[in-house]
Amino acid sequence: QVQLVESGGGLVQAGGSLSLSCVASGRTFSTYAMAWFRQAPGKERDFVATINWSGRATYYADSVKGRFTISRDNTKNTVYLQMNSLSPEDTAVYYCAASTSSFAYNVHVREWGYEYWGQGTQVTVSS
Repeated sequence: QVQLVESGGGLVQAGGSLSLSCVASGRTFSTYAMAWFRQAPGKERDFVATINWSGRATYYADSVKGRFTISRDNTKNTVYLQMNSLSPEDTAVYYCAASTSSFAYNVHVREWGYEYWGQGTQVTVSS
């Protein structure tokens, strides 16, 4: 089993920045594909960004491209999401997810591509 714990959410004004972290349990974190998803009130959970095991391959939703950066530190079992130029449309609960399968873009932009999920952290952007 893998446990994921997100942190770093909070309230920020439009145009501001936040950095989310997700710490994973277990000794095989460096083999996982990792991702961030988000769910706004009354909406489905949407893909935000994904990163392969080494950190050399990343992919972003169009809505966050150029503003958000996903990264990882395998020595700390942690994946990060740096969020800049935030807007009220970014308000959501942000979830960290882990996948044991080989990295593939068509798989890892989908919820079903991930076996493990964190509890989420709230991000609220005020206008």
